[in-house]
Amino acid sequence: QVQLVEYGGGLVRAGESLRLSCSATGTATRWTFSTYSMGWFRQAPGKEREFVAAIARNGGRTVSADSVKGRFTISRDNAKNTVYLQMNDLRPEDTAVYYCAADKAYGTLLHSTSTEYVFWGQGTQVTVSS
Repeated sequence: QVQLVEYGGGLVRAGESLRLSCSATGTATRWTFSTYSMGWFRQAPGKEREFVAAIARNGGRTVSADSVKGRFTISRDNAKNTVYLQMNDLRPEDTAVYYCAADKAYGTLLHSTSTEYVFWGQGTQVTVSS
């Protein structure tokens, strides 16, 4: 079992930046954060949850949605059991609840489909005013 907690959401103006953090803890003996590829998703009111970015277990590969390319960067620090989402040049359309998610253990693919992820955080609200 993996528990995920997101931090860093808030209210910002268009053009500003935020960095989201997601801290992971595990309950299994010898649990290791680097076992899991990680992803960020977001869900705006009245819309379906959508993929934002994903990162491989060792951080060597990332993939992101076209809507955030060049503005958002996903990274991770396995020593701190934390994955980050640096969001620059925020726009009102980025307003959503942002969720981090852990893929199944030892996965090698980076998934953009929410159903591929096993563990989810509770979400953190990001609101961008115009």
